[in-house]
Amino acid sequence: MRIGYPCINRGIGCTGAATFRLKSYSEERLIATVKGNLACLDAVLRYNLAHDILFFRITSDLVPFASHPVCTFDWSAHFGETLARLGEFARCHRFRLTMHPDQFVLLNSPSDDVNARSIAELLYHAEVLDAMGMGPDAKIQIHIGGAYGDREGSLARFVRRCAVLDRRIRRRLVVENDDRLFTLADCVRVSEDAGIPVVLDWFHHQVNSSGESLKEALARAAVTWGPSHGPPLVDYSSQKAGARQGSHAESIDMGDFASFLAESDPHDFDLMLEIKDKEASALKAVASARGDPRFLGKGP
Repeated sequence: MRIGYPCINRGIGCTGAATFRLKSYSEERLIATVKGNLACLDAVLRYNLAHDILFFRITSDLVPFASHPVCTFDWSAHFGETLARLGEFARCHRFRLTMHPDQFVLLNSPSDDVNARSIAELLYHAEVLDAMGMGPDAKIQIHIGGAYGDREGSLARFVRRCAVLDRRIRRRLVVENDDRLFTLADCVRVSEDAGIPVVLDWFHHQVNSSGESLKEALARAAVTWGPSHGPPLVDYSSQKAGARQGSHAESIDMGDFASFLAESDPHDFDLMLEIKDKEASALKAVASARGDPRFLGKGP
């Protein structure tokens, strides 16, 4: 079990998600921004390694406007050596790296234009992970999308769109349950038809459940993962006090997390903490999980 956090380290003193306005786009500005983002990603991975945080979700903003028509620059070739070096570092130290496109990626949209832009964005994410030389366990995580007044039709459209995706995307694509529309059971149905693994978002499952206990939910998701996919992925958070239902906590609830670890045993998976204070909660989670035989650190 690797433990990780998404996108940004709040205490390291840099951001790997720097961007700029579309109207100020230039190749010079893109190159300078991506150079800084990659340098920060390097620093974050080294920080994480030092603290036994071997799971990290790379920001979608690593290369600003990469999927936009304005970007005709071959960023993957220009930064190929740096990306390859980062990937080698990650593989050498057994990191799990993933990406999670923004909510505008909607494969099941009735709009052909939205679908085309979604595919372009997914291809950008695949190109990042490919340029890093990451194996098929480096996943791109998305939601099913909207219901558009017809849940069954929207589920079927998602499956059809998955079937014709570029192989570079398909081999990395995973789908997670959400907190409003599509449950774990819906995602498992999609997996059976589309052949893509299911990420269990435990917090979303608590808000929008299809009835499974934690152990049952982990088991249902786990069977969708084949040997080449790596260990299953699980997202974890808890409810923010006093906020609307489904709002993610600012900091990890250590009592809830201890219960989660105990109740999830013996299932093994890589765990993403979707908690607002990022590495601060990851450090606490790692300390709590060290006695768990499933926990994977960097070793001696």
